[in-house]
Amino acid sequence: MKLLRLAAAVLGALGALAGVDHLLPEEHPIMARNAQADETGKGTPARSVPPARDPAIAVAEEYEIARRKGTAEAFELFIARHGDDPLAEKARAELKRLSR
Repeated sequence: MKLLRLAAAVLGALGALAGVDHLLPEEHPIMARNAQADETGKGTPARSVPPARDPAIAVAEEYEIARRKGTAEAFELFIARHGDDPLAEKARAELKRLSR
């Protein structure tokens, strides 16, 4: 008898969960409006990600910062970060000039 009640309760709970859409009819109009907005193109615009920054510009800005500081530490840091960049040669020349 208790097992039969437990089975009935479990089946009732499963039925309620499976049919939860029927229990909350107020959600359907909202969903329909969202779907219609997406279909007509009048929905909220998608957020766009800004384009990636040009690495050459970023390196040039870092070199300019090192040049403005004018310290050996600033040029050494630039060379450590961007040793393969053509501006690293300028930084090395500036570093040699500072060490004189």
